[in-house]
Amino acid sequence: MTIKVGINGFGRIGRIVFRAAQKRSDIEIVAINDLLDAEYMAYMLKYDSTHGRFDGTVEVKDGHLIVNGKKIRVTAERDPANLKWDEVGVDVVAEATGIFLTDETARKHITAGAKKVVLTGPSKDNTPMFVKGANFDKYEGQDIVSNASCTTNCLAPLAKVINDNFGIIEGLMTTVHATTATRKPLTARLTKTGAAAAAHLRTSSRPLLALLKR
Repeated sequence: MTIKVGINGFGRIGRIVFRAAQKRSDIEIVAINDLLDAEYMAYMLKYDSTHGRFDGTVEVKDGHLIVNGKKIRVTAERDPANLKWDEVGVDVVAEATGIFLTDETARKHITAGAKKVVLTGPSKDNTPMFVKGANFDKYEGQDIVSNASCTTNCLAPLAKVINDNFGIIEGLMTTVHATTATRKPLTARLTKTGAAAAAHLRTSSRPLLALLKR
């Protein structure tokens, strides 16, 4: 059975979801929603400074992306409730905008016809978070879930092994994170968030252990 996937947000994470899906025969990307125009989306998919050129053909025809000969619907809706996922048979939406991170906002995808939603970042409410190798066995069929954060995905499987075998009372993790889109390439203002990304190491805290509390 092929799972039909729609992607909301075609930035770094959305494009990586797309690339990963292309390597599986049981997943088909049928729709993408982003405010970028289709031509620019095609360009960003084809050429990636980190992951290299896309292994396949990418073109635009009549406002659609054509990837390896398959047509993918492209839309530019700001409100997920207007996406009409049911028109293209979407089973699962990968919510990759970084905006709709609560059950209330992500549920708009369900209203638009999708069956399930996976948040590609940590949820901002009690939406359950799941990490491969840590707590997939706790999944009970919820229609909206979070895949937590990148740091949590790195730590949780290791922490689970230690906790299951020895127990963890408390802990501290320090991670060196790649520069993200929230950082400025040049100094923007006189705060640590405005310092030039390539010239400063910015310290911050993240809710990566929220997963262990749910």
